[in-house]
Amino acid sequence: MAEPLQWLDDGTPASARFGDRYHSSAGQGLDQARGVFLAGCGLPQGWAGQARWCVLETGFGLGLNFLVTWAAWRADPARPRLLHFVSCEAWPVSAQDLLRATPPDPEIQALAAELAAQFQGLVPGVHRLSFDGGQVLLTLLIGEAQAMLRAQRPLADSVYLDGFAPRLNPQMWSGHTLRAVARCCHRGTRLATWSTAGSVRDGLTQAGFKVEKVPGIAPKRENLHAIYDPHWQPHPPHPVLAEARLPEGRRCAVIGAGLAGACVAASLARRGWQVTVLDAAAQPAAGASGVPAAICAPHTSPDDSLISRVSRAGLRTLQQTLRCTAADMQGKAWDLTGVLEHAVGQSPRLAGDSAEWQAWSMHAPAERCRAAQLPAEAPALWHPGGGWVLPGPLVRRLLQQSGITFLGSTRVRQLKYDGEAAIPWRLLGADDPPLAQADIVVVCAGPHTQELVPEALPLQPARGTTSWGTRAQTPPGAPWPATPVNGHGMLIPHVTQAGEDAWVCGSTFERDLDALPLTSEEVAAAHQANRDKLSALLPALAQDLSGLFAHAGALHAWSGVRCTTPDHLPLVGPLDETAHPPGLWICTGLGARGATLAALCAELLAAHLHHEPLPLDAKLAQALSTQRLRHHKDTPAEKPPTR
Repeated sequence: MAEPLQWLDDGTPASARFGDRYHSSAGQGLDQARGVFLAGCGLPQGWAGQARWCVLETGFGLGLNFLVTWAAWRADPARPRLLHFVSCEAWPVSAQDLLRATPPDPEIQALAAELAAQFQGLVPGVHRLSFDGGQVLLTLLIGEAQAMLRAQRPLADSVYLDGFAPRLNPQMWSGHTLRAVARCCHRGTRLATWSTAGSVRDGLTQAGFKVEKVPGIAPKRENLHAIYDPHWQPHPPHPVLAEARLPEGRRCAVIGAGLAGACVAASLARRGWQVTVLDAAAQPAAGASGVPAAICAPHTSPDDSLISRVSRAGLRTLQQTLRCTAADMQGKAWDLTGVLEHAVGQSPRLAGDSAEWQAWSMHAPAERCRAAQLPAEAPALWHPGGGWVLPGPLVRRLLQQSGITFLGSTRVRQLKYDGEAAIPWRLLGADDPPLAQADIVVVCAGPHTQELVPEALPLQPARGTTSWGTRAQTPPGAPWPATPVNGHGMLIPHVTQAGEDAWVCGSTFERDLDALPLTSEEVAAAHQANRDKLSALLPALAQDLSGLFAHAGALHAWSGVRCTTPDHLPLVGPLDETAHPPGLWICTGLGARGATLAALCAELLAAHLHHEPLPLDAKLAQALSTQRLRHHKDTPAEKPPTR
């Protein structure tokens, strides 16, 4: 559960766990954030003219240092394009307490409201929150600071050393933690803190910082400033992901205009790249991303398996993408209405049931089951942050962003690299001249990725067919659920297709099949398979729709070919530069979870390329990375998740 606050008689918040105040008063809290930390690290002057800046904080607390830094970034015309703020917190407070503790400053309160809107579901691990169109990225490391920093290894330009007093929370200020902080610094990284304890000064000195006392900000007489400048040559940090070369130029070619390609293009464009997206089809989302509608929901497992954790990170990133990029399309091309998961024939179990876990998934309340026309006691889960999305409109919106050019009806047949050329990569079609030139190439072509990549990839096609019809065709009084229902199959009860109010169900999953279009026999078989799934998922509705399924031509069928991998996880990152020219990347293998995972995979690729803080847990990043290609033949595939 969220860390409870104590409210003292003077209205200041305090921690019962550590017996200490978060700050002395509202005014002093702001003064400390601005004077001790922001100014103590030489900001905002220090980041002027930089492409990006990363602040590392050891204790997030009530978020005041983040809010003040964000406000300073907003006000600075010389601000970096991208501000990363990475903060550790073992005991996060609730969003309500965070708001209550915010000082009565209008600007800070407005930012705090934006923060509180995303400040939920903070189970142990890494959570990426996004603000100001994805240009301010808050990465919360929920766990013990030393362990989280050793695992994630973010590279910081500034460090806010904050937390409860060393005598009350000695672990936060221990030599081990300070050395973990130092390993996240480059020579010249500036650090600031309010604590001048001798143990802190000694620990920082031993970790490689040059430390000095400076006049303090009330109520402290002195504060501490430090610069990472060890008298020894520090070992370069061992990267979480394989080293990737960032080219001097900022031209990228993305092959494939589906969800993966559009999200990659958008992530790189936000970082200042000029991106050309090429696709053999005339319009974007012509492949698997052209599915009429998709459900977005977290996977659950009692042991919180790898795919469960990845799916939560993916859903959070998708939520932010939708609200930032396509807010005006809510209700038309997407909605986060929640998703009911009917675990037919199973007794669903969850990894946790605290309020933080319930923000993602919980045992479905009886009223949720009844709203789906299921028995109140049906074995089901409720995912409050889930929903549905029309991938096609989202892809088109993403490709409309500044810095992105779409080239349709453009089939890339060959990639050529010339290391001596100013722009080394050429993308060739059937004839000269080149279709495009680029500093890096990202292949997001789904099952066609292998055709352009000079390395055997463990990719597998999986053909899928959904069934959909219009609501006008259905019997009056049909028992439609209030929200999408997922499980072995899915139903989205209310979307717009071809200008009509429609419903979508399915889908089939035919491994190693990629032939399109379907024959009439295959269409009939797909409709029957989808009807069988719907009969188990929502028996009453399936009965009412049986006439439509039985009538040839009454329903529409959509078919596409997904791209999967043996371990059921995407492949994201560069191909091995010891065997291939530098700058050849892939983002593929998203399988049936493309809508949930595409935005996360794109942010992971961008973070890897730019050596930024990772948007998810380091072990999860490694599990998605192309660096596992070297070992995939010897590594047993994880069993597919069951529903």
